[in-house]
Amino acid sequence: MTDAPVLLVTGGSRGIGAAICLLASAKGWRVAVNYAANQAAADAVVSTIEAGGGAAFAIKGDVGNAGDIVAMFQAVDDRFGRLDGLVNNAGIVDAPARVDEMSVERIERMMRINVTGSVLCAAEAVRRMSSRHGGTGGAIVNISSMAAIIGSPSQYVDYAASKAAIDTFTIGLAREVATEGVRVNAVRPGVIATEIHASGGLPDRARDMAPSIPMQRAGTAEEIADAVLYLLSQEASYITGSILNVSGGR
Repeated sequence: MTDAPVLLVTGGSRGIGAAICLLASAKGWRVAVNYAANQAAADAVVSTIEAGGGAAFAIKGDVGNAGDIVAMFQAVDDRFGRLDGLVNNAGIVDAPARVDEMSVERIERMMRINVTGSVLCAAEAVRRMSSRHGGTGGAIVNISSMAAIIGSPSQYVDYAASKAAIDTFTIGLAREVATEGVRVNAVRPGVIATEIHASGGLPDRARDMAPSIPMQRAGTAEEIADAVLYLLSQEASYITGSILNVSGGR
């Protein structure tokens, strides 16, 4: 495993992030599992990977804190000595609200974690992977959302706006580093059955929205992981600046 590629997944302890970590290990990646608060969940992902013969470790760090981001990437350097992939998965939603009901603090937190954190993580990854900085290349996959297209009115327009920013960032960064061996793409999940809905006060959202989805069901975290690992792989070697909808037709 010493020559195996290294992947850092932000928000890797639960939901989509955990599914990405597990599938990445199964496909031969060594995995750095970032978490903000739930160490037990991150340790469980690491234990599952190690039980399957893979290599992984957990890194505590809040992507809403610039200092934590620098320390996170330094921990990957110290542990594995290289970086070949980044999945910008960490993100938040909030309770349903109209824009005219949102506080400044809510909006600033949303953008700091969902947008600024992803940009800063990508910058650290580019510094390690880009040929301009002496790297040998790599891939970045940003987790967006179909909310970026739909807008999420009367639920969380601020979240939708943050994901629209991720879409634009993906395209711009992809073109910026295209000649430097770094590919940058995004996945837009639709309604996925994970715990994030409960964190926004809507624990039954995936079930309740299923009838409005053309495929008549919510997606799974594993289905998002499949798309992410494809974009990280050499099978996607000529794909950059792309945004893949994984939404059941929504």
